[in-house]
Amino acid sequence: MRILLSDGFKENFSCLEKQIQKRADKQILIFKDNPFYPSLNTEKLSPKWKEIWSFRIDKSYRIVFRFLDKDKVLFLNAGPHDWIYKIKF
Repeated sequence: MRILLSDGFKENFSCLEKQIQKRADKQILIFKDNPFYPSLNTEKLSPKWKEIWSFRIDKSYRIVFRFLDKDKVLFLNAGPHDWIYKIKF
């Protein structure tokens, strides 16, 4: 799986605590192998037609992404669960 990073993702990821970044790196490795691995809790966000997805870094943090094709995704943003779901994509 090839992962592209948006500017928004890069900016917000760099602002996360180092501990959260390390956890995210572990989750990203799992994601690259299987985007729907159960511990990631990958889900499609509403509205469904926008084709925006998220997966879990931990209980409180998420990464939001879009599938570009079967082998490529674009990470759009990373941040706290409550905050990330308020962003309009």
